[in-house]
Amino acid sequence: MDTLSANEAKTQFGEMLLKAQRAPVQINKNGKPVVVVISMDEYENIEALKLQFLQSRAEQAKIDIKAGNTIDGDSFFDALEEGLLD
Repeated sequence: MDTLSANEAKTQFGEMLLKAQRAPVQINKNGKPVVVVISMDEYENIEALKLQFLQSRAEQAKIDIKAGNTIDGDSFFDALEEGLLD
């Protein structure tokens, strides 16, 4: 992944856009990574994957509810805090 400072990204904006169409570009400020610039295609692919994941989780939740595979809220949050849930 190409990396640019915030100042380089500002002064080389057009070049950064061209690079981001080919691969993600990391932008650092004060030596620390702050953002990644990606192409619109890559962004749309990520959003589609997130939607597929959420839809599959919702479908699994419906199956679990029908099967009675549920727990009360307090037990859920206790297990979540203890790191017992995936």
